[in-house]
Amino acid sequence: MRAVVVRRFGGPEVLEFTEIPVPVPGTGRIRVQVAAAGVNPVDAATRSGFLTEAGIIPPREVIGIGWDVAGTVDAVGDGVTGFATGDAVIGLRDRPSTALGTHAEFVVLDADAVAAAPRTASLAEAATLPLNGLTAVQALDLLDLPPDATVLVTGAAGAVGGYAVTLAKARGFRVVAVAGSADEALVRGFGAEVFVPRGDFLADRVRAVIPGGVDAALDTALLGLEALDAVANRGRFVVFAAGAAPIPLRGIRVEHVWIRADGAALADLAALVDEGTLALRVADTSPLDEAAKAHERLATGGLRGRLVLTNE
Repeated sequence: MRAVVVRRFGGPEVLEFTEIPVPVPGTGRIRVQVAAAGVNPVDAATRSGFLTEAGIIPPREVIGIGWDVAGTVDAVGDGVTGFATGDAVIGLRDRPSTALGTHAEFVVLDADAVAAAPRTASLAEAATLPLNGLTAVQALDLLDLPPDATVLVTGAAGAVGGYAVTLAKARGFRVVAVAGSADEALVRGFGAEVFVPRGDFLADRVRAVIPGGVDAALDTALLGLEALDAVANRGRFVVFAAGAAPIPLRGIRVEHVWIRADGAALADLAALVDEGTLALRVADTSPLDEAAKAHERLATGGLRGRLVLTNE
């Protein structure tokens, strides 16, 4: 089968489109025939060697690329229940050091990392949900706040940020969204009650609307101290990248969301999609063998939604 891997670090040109054996699902595991897989910033961080330098991926001769997957169950290992060959599913590969990622024709995942795909979405759309949706859910879980709390979401027009706005509102939080001025209507549509354009003196402008500061911030845009300054004393602050945590000033609890696969939470997210609460956004699709071009486009920024690789 075909898969995208790296054997050396660098720009998009180091991505190799290669032939490898079809993986075999062991006990408790499922093999998925990949229809679509999202292209995320973490894929670029893997390819460039940043995650290895950060101590997240140990040195390996071959590293697979891709976390999200949407496709159909191709085979099940012993002990797997609840899934059958031909089922449409979504899943997450959360071990970035493995030699095979989801940017492939087949991938094997633990059964508890998989859920039924949303019925109302295409598989290309569904492939944008696992990594970004679970990241938003698990970030919100870290807050431990009452439903009427105020939560600042930076990068609210982005993939994780957009989900975070919608899911925070669904939990009863009052959402203050930060994004570019042109994205105000978009993020208000996600559920933001208050919009603050990104720019200088962000904390002052947030505090002008929310006196004393917000109860918590989800800093998906990695603004660091700029966003932390908008949080009230003894508030909560969640960061989304290695090395991005600011100093926890004023008793603010700074947490890092380290993503983990969770099939049950994925099923809940799929249900929100089917009921029309959560919108999936595809920026564009490309065939698997154009992974390098997708990485080049990812690097240009400005995307609204995720790039998706497909097996056609």
